[in-house]
Amino acid sequence: MKKTTGMNRAVTRTWRPATQAVRGGTWRSEHGETSEALFLTSGYTYDDAATVAARFAGEADGMTYSRLQNPTVAMLEERIALMEGADACRAQASGMAAMTAALLCQLSAGDHVVAARAAFGSCRWLVDHLLPRFAIQTTVIDSADDAAWEAAIRPNTKVFFFESPANPTLDVVDIAHVCGIARAHGITSVVDNAFCSPVLQRPMEFGADVVAYSATKLMDGQGRVLAGAVCGSEEWVNDVLLPFQRNTGPNISPFNAWVVLKGLETLSLRAHKQSENALKLGQFMEDRLAGSGTVMLHPGLASHPRHALAMRQMDACGPIFSVVVPGGRVQAHALLDALELIDISNNIGDARSLMCHPASSTHANMGAEARAEMGVAEGMLRINVGLEDPQDLIEDMDRALAAAGL
Repeated sequence: MKKTTGMNRAVTRTWRPATQAVRGGTWRSEHGETSEALFLTSGYTYDDAATVAARFAGEADGMTYSRLQNPTVAMLEERIALMEGADACRAQASGMAAMTAALLCQLSAGDHVVAARAAFGSCRWLVDHLLPRFAIQTTVIDSADDAAWEAAIRPNTKVFFFESPANPTLDVVDIAHVCGIARAHGITSVVDNAFCSPVLQRPMEFGADVVAYSATKLMDGQGRVLAGAVCGSEEWVNDVLLPFQRNTGPNISPFNAWVVLKGLETLSLRAHKQSENALKLGQFMEDRLAGSGTVMLHPGLASHPRHALAMRQMDACGPIFSVVVPGGRVQAHALLDALELIDISNNIGDARSLMCHPASSTHANMGAEARAEMGVAEGMLRINVGLEDPQDLIEDMDRALAAAGL
């Protein structure tokens, strides 16, 4: 294959994320196809035995096995790395495969992790249950307490792990502050950036060492495939992540990689438009619900406790926010049941507007005590605002709020 777009890496790296999303990492075969080719193959053939030996020894370029390299997957990895401003990227089978690999590849028995308490349910499961099984110690803190990060450091602390904004509480972490503390102590910072994608927030610009994604979300953006990605320095990706991935196999399929490549082409347009729609819906809901005892958790609204920080770190507010209704689970479910346009679904990042009740879906398996500790209230609803006309979303929400007694 020949690389006919972005051959001059010095020039390619100057392109902005929206351009990288369409052009970055493009390889073309001798046929000169405009859309990236889809290579559905598990293995490769070789002209001679010496070529096989040289490739497996790392002395010659070329594919050996699709658990290690695949042309379609490699294009996705290069494109995400360029968008992120990272040296390298390895694509994963899902977002949770990415989070698991980003942590386990660098941790051993006796190590210690400091993690934010507000997180996706499965991410908290990694911290609370999986890592301790391997004798890896964990401490969970309030990510908004800037002093808590340094206070939690132990001599064996190896990783800081957090989401910003967090799922589903929309906690915003001061990325530069936290990553600065990590670097000062030789700790690796791992940031889950799935709520933003690199077109809305680039954690490495604030000092993050590793950025992990559920590419299922905004990167695909249309609810079609599962995918994940982990970005970092070339040394970290090749020496720390790759040996783990090579031998455990959480790899993305070429087809799913190709679908995400197509999603990336419209990512900037979708993410910014969905952020705009989310702000309009959030502003309507805040005004409509004033005095009702409802709490809005929307980083784009001035009422968010870290609104100013969020707007410094993010190019736009993002498509996702939460609301806590005063009537608990009963009222939250009543609101969901009254929706006509917005779908009940636990996915996010989709071009369609989706809403869910985290306590009975994404965080159901955590238990009531753990949910309360991280701020997932019984009345909390999380919404992903899509590309529909925002006025239709407002009218649908207005009807549902009234039906739920709000």
